[in-house]
Amino acid sequence: MNRPARQPRRALHGVILLDKPLGLSSNDALQKVRRLMRAEKAGHTGTLDPLATGLLPLCFGAATKFSQVSLDADKAYRATLRLGQTTTTGDAEGEVIETREVTADKVNQASLVQACAELTGEIDQVPPMYSALKHEGRALYEYAREGVEIERASRRVTLHAIDIVSWQGNEVVLDVRCSKGTYIRTLAQDLGEKLGVGAHLIGLRRTGSGGVTLQGAVTLEALQAMTEAERDALLAPVDVLLSDWPEVTLSESEAARFLTGLRRRVKLADLPHVRVYGPHPARPQDAGAKVLLGSAHIKAGELIPTRLLSPDEVQGLVLQSGEASTEPKLQPTPA
Repeated sequence: MNRPARQPRRALHGVILLDKPLGLSSNDALQKVRRLMRAEKAGHTGTLDPLATGLLPLCFGAATKFSQVSLDADKAYRATLRLGQTTTTGDAEGEVIETREVTADKVNQASLVQACAELTGEIDQVPPMYSALKHEGRALYEYAREGVEIERASRRVTLHAIDIVSWQGNEVVLDVRCSKGTYIRTLAQDLGEKLGVGAHLIGLRRTGSGGVTLQGAVTLEALQAMTEAERDALLAPVDVLLSDWPEVTLSESEAARFLTGLRRRVKLADLPHVRVYGPHPARPQDAGAKVLLGSAHIKAGELIPTRLLSPDEVQGLVLQSGEASTEPKLQPTPA
């Protein structure tokens, strides 16, 4: 039997905001979308558990240079908790190890609000055994499945907000905004203990990461049903993951020097993160046209590169935008 010819990979640059389905790991989702896009280079922006759904930005080409930005960004989740039961894993995948009665004197509007308030702000969390954190080269969940308990150091995380969306019977739905590294399963367990009845997580949906949300996200099923041109049209710009950072636009000569990694003098206050642009190589006559060069920080009047695009990547962005140019005009030049 003749197998269909393997489709060649393409140099794509941008971000697909995927609404990850239930039951699929982040890497499995990435590989499925990468095959659909025929992308040469791809990466995801942080693990979302198979039992969780929601926002998973997938980076292609030049966008992979900024995946760490999304990894480090604050996150937003909608979490569904079941009160009155604790499990071995802290979520619905584990076995129930304790059941407690949920009574009105323990669980009511006032006690829920109070418990959420006490867990808001900077807190110390002990990572769960059923997590991907490594100990001596092995994931903690591997030890947990063998019945081995490893001592874990607590870590400081920030819960910016915990809002009660609904409460019906033994189920509570929360909207959570938190720093990176926050375990929502642990939050569910801690909330259950605050209430004195125990709890575990039965549903989790990521709704935001940094400056991007589920708005404009696409499901895997929808992607599979699209033509290649329709999928390409969904690619968000490379800088979408930097959208909440201030921007700096350089002149052509300054941009060329910046691309070599040289620091540039700027009359701007110190900033920890900025996105940097130069004039659009294909539209030099258009003062408003620009192209991403990379990221930087500003200290003592100097613009200091953090992550730079290569000239080929800059040209790739230009070509992908439909603004073809035979010679990229924005080439690195020495100072």
